[in-house]
Amino acid sequence: MDDQTDNVSAKPPRARVADAPLPEETAAEKLERKRDYLEGFLQQQPAAVAAGEPGGAIYEAVIDALKGIYDPEIPVNIYELGLIYNVEVAEDADVKVTMTLTTPHCPVAESMPAEIETRIMSLPGVRDAEVVVTWDPPWDPSKMSDEARLELGML
Repeated sequence: MDDQTDNVSAKPPRARVADAPLPEETAAEKLERKRDYLEGFLQQQPAAVAAGEPGGAIYEAVIDALKGIYDPEIPVNIYELGLIYNVEVAEDADVKVTMTLTTPHCPVAESMPAEIETRIMSLPGVRDAEVVVTWDPPWDPSKMSDEARLELGML
């Protein structure tokens, strides 16, 4: 019985990279191997993305539509301005946009959400659209993208 216990407790030797035989490879062979790897990598197709997920057709169309709507007082679109907090696209293609405005007294506080809904509803594949305006967290200039800051001379 002691012979079996000794065999079980003995650890096998560890494999070390230095112990592995290195294949002899010329510089040309190495370059060709790397080219083959890169070519295979570039030919891979991206995983299928659902239409309502980031990268999906409907989601990206909604983002593009939002980028086409500009704040009337600031020459930057509402998406880059950081007014859009969330975009959700349900499986049935209902879109819900959660957003804020620069101030509660914004002159377009009543018309902007309706304009956004109309713009989103006109997109192919969208069944319904809802815009929810929230004040929490309040908007501040830190929510702007770098592109918006550059446009406004803040960078």
